[in-house]
Amino acid sequence: MLATVDALLPLSLLEAVRDVDTPEGVLEAEFVDELRNKRLGLSDTVYTQIKRYTESVRRNQRTAQDEAIALARLIGRRPDAEAVLRAAGRFLAREAYLTVSPVTRGLLRFLPSLVARPMAFRRIRRIAQRYLNANVRRVGTYILLEVPRSVTLGVAPGSAGCAFYESTLRELLRLLVGSTGAVEHTRCEGRGEGSCEWRADWRGATGANA
Repeated sequence: MLATVDALLPLSLLEAVRDVDTPEGVLEAEFVDELRNKRLGLSDTVYTQIKRYTESVRRNQRTAQDEAIALARLIGRRPDAEAVLRAAGRFLAREAYLTVSPVTRGLLRFLPSLVARPMAFRRIRRIAQRYLNANVRRVGTYILLEVPRSVTLGVAPGSAGCAFYESTLRELLRLLVGSTGAVEHTRCEGRGEGSCEWRADWRGATGANA
């Protein structure tokens, strides 16, 4: 059976490329046209693909995982690959966070930690399953994010490709529990350790639920 991912994942990759490649300030039209020929994120191809994935997200559709991997590999050839992948992770986390009802988001902010943390954990687990094809579990004061098949594995030198999932988890924690605790890459498929895994410390909370 063909492996698939939620369309938000490839959309996050392309949105990050577009954001990084878009210059700040207002430029002359001819200068913008010149940049389109040099920067992938400003190309008509990326614009068209963003429109396609945005529509797929709106329809709750999925896409082939190999398609997302191909996009990640394209990003991995860039000198700023790690920065783009981190931006993509933050984008995915923020968009996924908006799928949590406003009432629940408000409760997570104002309820005491004893009540809010279990609620936040359930949302993180659902988001990870839906958008990352990943599993989340609690071990003591930590939560573990396990990704059986990473879309960004080996797409960039060193462990730069792993930045996508680390950034997603870190941003989800910031949004849902106000946490800025450490996120550690504890296992990596690229090192022959089976699936990739990240560990986050809940004790790093600094928001209202600390």
